[in-house]
Amino acid sequence: MDLEIDGDAALVTASSSGLGKASAKALARDGADVVINGRDEDRLEEAREEVESVATGDVVAQPGDLTNGDDIEALVERTVDEFGTIDHLVTSAGGPPSGPFLETDDEDWQDAYDLLVMSVVRLAREAQPHLAEGDGTGTIVNITSRSVKEAIDGLVLSNSVRMGVIGLEKTLSKEFAPEVRANAVLPGPHETARIQDLVDAAVDRGEYDSYEEGLADWAANPLERIGDPMELGNTVAFLSSPKSGYVNGTAVTVDGGSTGANL
Repeated sequence: MDLEIDGDAALVTASSSGLGKASAKALARDGADVVINGRDEDRLEEAREEVESVATGDVVAQPGDLTNGDDIEALVERTVDEFGTIDHLVTSAGGPPSGPFLETDDEDWQDAYDLLVMSVVRLAREAQPHLAEGDGTGTIVNITSRSVKEAIDGLVLSNSVRMGVIGLEKTLSKEFAPEVRANAVLPGPHETARIQDLVDAAVDRGEYDSYEEGLADWAANPLERIGDPMELGNTVAFLSSPKSGYVNGTAVTVDGGSTGANL
C-alpha cells in the first residue's frame, strides 16, 4: 500500500530505540523525511544509521531531553530548519518506574507527569503552527500504553498519568481539526530492547531456563506471541497517512487482543 507520505516531514520523539525507532523506520521506509530524537547521542547515531538503511528520504538525529522545554523547542526548530515544516508528529517517551501506590512519592508522580504528559503538551504547542500548514494533512500520533484501557498491576504511574495523554489527544482532535488529525496507539508488550533486557535479567536470576521461556510469559494474548515493534510502527505510519484520513480522536490498541476492555 502506498501511504502517500513520500516527501513529508516527520518528527518522532524518543526514537533511538524501541517503539519510537520502529515508528521512525516505518515512516522513513514509506518516503517521509524523519527527525529522530533521544538523550544518548551514541545510541541516537546508531539508530539514525539503522533508520537510514531503510529510508528513501533524509534522516536527521537531534539529541534532547523531553522533560526540558528548551530541548523540545530546539527539536521542533531543527525539524523545520531541515525540512521546511512538520507534517507528522509522533510522540513517544520512556516508561515511568514501576511500583505500587504506597511506594510512589510526590517526586515520582511529578517526574512521570513531566515525562509523559508535559512533553506531549509542549511538543503539540510548538509543532501546531507547522502541522496546520498542510491543508488537512497534518497528524499527531501519541504512543502511550494499553494501561489506559486496563490497569496493569504494579504500574500505578503508567495506569494513572498516561490517561492525561488520552484526554489531551481527544481534545486536540477537536481543537486542531480540520487541519490536523490526532490519534493514539496503545501498545502491549513488543520485543524491544527493554523487554529483552527484562527477560535476560529474569533468566540470570533463575526464574526461567531460557530466553524463549521468559519471552513466552509476555505473550499472554489470543495470538500467543509477543509483538514485533514494526507492527506498532506500521500502525503509526498508517495513522499518519492520508489512507487513514477519516480516523480522528481515536485510540488504537495494538496488543494481540490481550486487553479485556470492550472499548
